[in-house]
Amino acid sequence: MTLKLLQPWFAAGLHFSCTGCGNCCTGGPGFIWINDQELGRLAAFLKMSVQEVQQKYCHRIGRKLSLNEKKPNARGEYDCIFLKEVPAGTELNGQKLTITKRICEIYPVRPLQCRTWPFWDENLFTPEDWASAAAKRCPGMNAGQKKSKDWIIARRDATEWPAD
Repeated sequence: MTLKLLQPWFAAGLHFSCTGCGNCCTGGPGFIWINDQELGRLAAFLKMSVQEVQQKYCHRIGRKLSLNEKKPNARGEYDCIFLKEVPAGTELNGQKLTITKRICEIYPVRPLQCRTWPFWDENLFTPEDWASAAAKRCPGMNAGQKKSKDWIIARRDATEWPAD
């Protein structure tokens, strides 16, 4: 008798490409976990001391650190402290914006939690979870580049920064 190994429902891969919309950086109140190594990278990026970054942008939850969130916006959502709205007409990366855009001010050093979105357990349990509210808010899900099963699993299970 041969045992057939169960393949995850996403064995054929999933499409995802970050559009930079910022929708994953806002929503209900929550936690944006950041570890000591990421805190050091953030401090270097901001040209501040680790202590200054921690005092200005973080709060402690038990033994862990989380980035702060801004008070609820007009939509009642809590934005990450580093989510910035750039108004239409502003020049960004050499191009004049025709629409208001939300950007992550620390994108090159964003925490692992941000780097692994949307390949989190709660989005990968079932096809229905993948097509849930997250996919409705994230225009990059089910669009763009196809990610392989192995790539998805590596991203989901990452404990260190994955390569972008």
